[in-house]
Amino acid sequence: MINESALLAARKNQTAIKMADLNEAIERVIAGLERKSRVLNPLERKIVSYHEVGHAIVGYLMPGSNRVEKISIVPRGVGALGYTLQLPEEDRFLMAEDEIRGRIATLLGGRSSEEVIFGKVSTGASDDIQKATDMAERMVTIYGMNSKLGPVAFERVQQQFLNPSSARRPISPELTALIDREVQRIIDAAHQIAQSVLSLNRELLEEVAQKLLQDEVVEGENLQQYLKRAQAPAEMAEWLRSGQVGLADVHVAEA
Repeated sequence: MINESALLAARKNQTAIKMADLNEAIERVIAGLERKSRVLNPLERKIVSYHEVGHAIVGYLMPGSNRVEKISIVPRGVGALGYTLQLPEEDRFLMAEDEIRGRIATLLGGRSSEEVIFGKVSTGASDDIQKATDMAERMVTIYGMNSKLGPVAFERVQQQFLNPSSARRPISPELTALIDREVQRIIDAAHQIAQSVLSLNRELLEEVAQKLLQDEVVEGENLQQYLKRAQAPAEMAEWLRSGQVGLADVHVAEA
């Protein structure tokens, strides 16, 4: 990051690195180079705008979440049509169950926003879904964070580099099916919470998305003033504690 910021400063004939150079370097490292030549049509810009604001609102309400610093609909890198920049406020080495649930819900916030606003989803959430599914599977198979399966490791983490094809321990088809159901339950519950958050905060979602469409970037104190208005749905506290979301979650778990 420092090397990148130094290059940016040198290109501007500066004798020192400025904060603006560091900020741009962070974004280049995380999201890639700006691709202003990649022009989105009006509908795509609108979808991306609501998608990114969905991430930001859900992420703001989750425990232990990295601070939401910036929302942008300026394309970057190879595939990012927009991005929500979250930066840690301190060094962290451990994550609790509720924080992982919160991260999964944040990842699903973009797709949930599209559902709340447009009543349908786009292909833009594919990477988010992959990351959320991987995280949920690690909760079940590596971290032992599942009441039905208990503190049992089903993944051979240290041996994956030796034989990637046998990363999961030999287990019965019934246990494999149970793992898949529990992963699905975690994803479904997080998805439901993300939708609840955005439905409750729909007016805020609309307002910030329109601001983003107008300015392309919302960041800093301006963004924080918007996010401070976000409200958490009543069921969120119990979901963070137990992973359960009322009767709907019981039905999914027993299906």
